[in-house]
Amino acid sequence: MSDSINQYERFRNSIPLLGNSAKLEQIHKGYSSDGKYIVHDSNGHPQYILRTYSIDQDKNKKLEFSRLKMMEKHDVTCSRPIEIGVLPEQELGYMIVSFIEGNEASEELLLLTEEEQFNIGVQSGLELKKIHQVICPDNMKSWDERMAAKHHRYRMEYTECGVTIDNEEKLLSFIDNKLYLMKDRPNIFQHDDYHIGNLIVKDGKLSGIIDFNRYDWGDPIHEFVKVGIFSAEVSVPFSVGQIQGYNNYSEPDDEFWQLYSLYLAMTLISSVVWVLKVKPDELDLMLMKIHKVMDDHNNFELTVPKWYSQYQVNV
Repeated sequence: MSDSINQYERFRNSIPLLGNSAKLEQIHKGYSSDGKYIVHDSNGHPQYILRTYSIDQDKNKKLEFSRLKMMEKHDVTCSRPIEIGVLPEQELGYMIVSFIEGNEASEELLLLTEEEQFNIGVQSGLELKKIHQVICPDNMKSWDERMAAKHHRYRMEYTECGVTIDNEEKLLSFIDNKLYLMKDRPNIFQHDDYHIGNLIVKDGKLSGIIDFNRYDWGDPIHEFVKVGIFSAEVSVPFSVGQIQGYNNYSEPDDEFWQLYSLYLAMTLISSVVWVLKVKPDELDLMLMKIHKVMDDHNNFELTVPKWYSQYQVNV
């Protein structure tokens, strides 16, 4: 306890904006290596989120901070950038953003009616469209070139990792036959971790989007892979709502589903490699998610997942 108090005092003494704060509450969720804290004001109310990170990440974090300013310019409902700086004596950088009231959608959705879940999904789809208004820098390589190279690396690592996805031959064949679809796809700003763990809900409505630290540039449809892996297993109404909200309150076209299923299939390969490197103790959990996705798509004989098509029938 004394170490955390001492750390708090060091932050408060080094960062003037925290001078009047009452306490720091550490956040332990997520896979990021950043330190994350809720900053409470003198009345005990949450006011800011403080993120700390190794000082050698300062350049990348300044870019992330500038992207949050872009999101503010486009009126995206997300954390607002407030301050960024370095603490040389602690060899840390820090970023302060506004606090968004509410709880993760992953915790709130199942407490709501199906209609409310669907409506929050629609709201999240509309916010995603705002995020996707930002075009990539001119010096960026094409999406298909970058994505094909990344997939090739993951494919090689998957082949050597010793873990096998059931019916992998159908999965790999599907990917190989669809890679051409990435040609000439747009390069836009991606949140790149857009799922119910990074969406905040309050009073039955979407109150904000958090954690832009994994942002990237590429095809906007790639954002939806987290729907298939994470969001749909918690709330199908939300997931359907997100897709329809993004597609102007209507059914997405065949191109959407072809690309969605390609990116989702590719993500299954990279997920095995990622979990073995970062959270090997969660391998079984990841394989369960992968098995569910394979079943949702009949081993990728279907581009539209069962959870989506069956929900439509039941509405």
